[in-house]
Amino acid sequence: MAVIRDVMPAFELLQPDTAADAQKLLEEHGEDAWAMAGGLDSFDWLKDRIKKPKVLVDLSGVEELKGIRVSSDGVEIGAMTTLTEVANHPAIRGEYGVLAQAVDVVASPQIRNQGTLGGNVSQDARCWYYRGGWPCYRAGGNICYADTPVGRNREHAIFGANRCVAVHPSDSAPALIALDAKFVMQTPKGERVVDAEDYFVGPELNITRLNILGPGDLLTAIRIPATWAGANFYFEKVRDRNVWDFPLMNVASAIKLSGEAIGDIRIAVNAAAPKPMRLKSVEDAVRGKPGNTETGEMAGRLAVEGAVPLQFNAYKIPLMRSLVKRAISGVAPPQWTQDAAILNDAAREATWRS
Repeated sequence: MAVIRDVMPAFELLQPDTAADAQKLLEEHGEDAWAMAGGLDSFDWLKDRIKKPKVLVDLSGVEELKGIRVSSDGVEIGAMTTLTEVANHPAIRGEYGVLAQAVDVVASPQIRNQGTLGGNVSQDARCWYYRGGWPCYRAGGNICYADTPVGRNREHAIFGANRCVAVHPSDSAPALIALDAKFVMQTPKGERVVDAEDYFVGPELNITRLNILGPGDLLTAIRIPATWAGANFYFEKVRDRNVWDFPLMNVASAIKLSGEAIGDIRIAVNAAAPKPMRLKSVEDAVRGKPGNTETGEMAGRLAVEGAVPLQFNAYKIPLMRSLVKRAISGVAPPQWTQDAAILNDAAREATWRS
C-alpha cells in the first residue's frame, strides 16, 4: 500500500500576538512545541508526518517580530520579516547589499514572499535520508546513510563531518556572518545576543539541530552593525537551477580597502560543512594584500585545505576554491554562464583526480 504523506498529524494551534506570549508558550510546552515562521520548512515536516509536535506556535500574528528598523548604529530586522521585504529595502540594498543579494536568490519569488529571514537561518537540514524519515544519526539512529559506499552525497559536506554529513541550506547565513550580524533571542532567562556565526552548531556539539535554539527560546531579531555599511560586497550562489534550488555552495564577503590593499575582510561559505563556515584563516592571509586575482588564487587554495570529499562531491573542492577566489578578487563570469562553467570545471577536475 502506498504511504500517504500529505495529511498533517493533529496538534494544538496557538497564535500569540506578542513576542513575550510566544516565548512563554514555547517555554511552557518545551519539547512538545514547534515554532512556525513562514511555514515553508514546517509544513514539509508536518505533511510528511516526520515531525509530530503536540503544539504549534504560529508566529505570523506577532507584529513586533516584523519590519526593518534603521538607526545610526545599523539596522535591526525582525525575525518574521519576509525575504522579499529584506531584499527590497532601500537601506539593505544601499548599505548592506550582500544580504540583499543573498536573499534575492532564495528559492522563488513566491517562496520569498512568504518565507522569513528568521526562518531561513533556522531551517533544518535538507538531506533526503533525514527528511525521508530514515533512522540516521540526526534522527536518533546509529548510521549516516549518505556516508556509505552506496550513499548519495553529491550535496553533502566536505568539512566538519562528525557522524552526519548534511549541510546547512541557508543562503542568508553567510551574508549575515560577513556583515558581523548579531542574533537576538528571548529565552526563559531573558534576552540573549550572539554573533551570527555562533548561532549555528555542527554535529560535534548537537547532532539533533543546526542552531542553538532550545526549548523556550525564540529568535526575535537580527541586528546588523553599521561597521560594515557600504563595504565592498560579493555574493555568489551555485545551484543546479536558477529558481527554487538550495545551494550546492555559496560565498559572501565584505571587504574594506586601504588604498589598493585589503584593509579588513569577513568571508563565509555555506553548504560546504554542516554549519556555515567563516574562513578566518583566509581573512588573516589576505589582509594587507591587493584584492587581485593572485591574492584570490592564494585564498582559494588556502580555503580548501583539509577538505575531505565523499564519493560523489569531490567537485565541491574546486568549486569552493573558485568561489573564494572570486569573492576576494571581485571577478565573476557573466551570470548566464556562471553556474554551468564552474560545475563543468569542477566535475572535470574531480574526474581527473579520481
